[in-house]
Amino acid sequence: MSDLSTRPYLIRAIHEWCVDSGLTPYLAVRVNGRTEVPVAYVKDGEIVLNLSAGAVRNMELGNDWITCSGRFGGSSFDLIVPVDAVIGIFAKETGQGLVFQGSGSDSPPPGEAEIKSLPRKPQLSIVK
Repeated sequence: MSDLSTRPYLIRAIHEWCVDSGLTPYLAVRVNGRTEVPVAYVKDGEIVLNLSAGAVRNMELGNDWITCSGRFGGSSFDLIVPVDAVIGIFAKETGQGLVFQGSGSDSPPPGEAEIKSLPRKPQLSIVK
């Protein structure tokens, strides 16, 4: 039996907690060759996505991929994010959430500088 990653389950759990708490779930993503997001909104190889029900449509939080449609600058865009490219997920309002070690298949784990660069300096726990 192969080992299942806990990452997609934790992403879904934090997303559900945000929604149930009336908070806005934000997903921090390290953009790589398999990530499909609007390039104009990528900064330093990363993008932060608002995953609230008002911001995205047809969202699927799968074990390998996160997919949805969102609007950027008034234009609709289909987003495809590999789960292993997720740096973390957190609540916009409180900064509470998780940062994952080894985020992105072709890059080192997030460091202190990357964590500090997330909006509102979230209070994050690091998960292996």
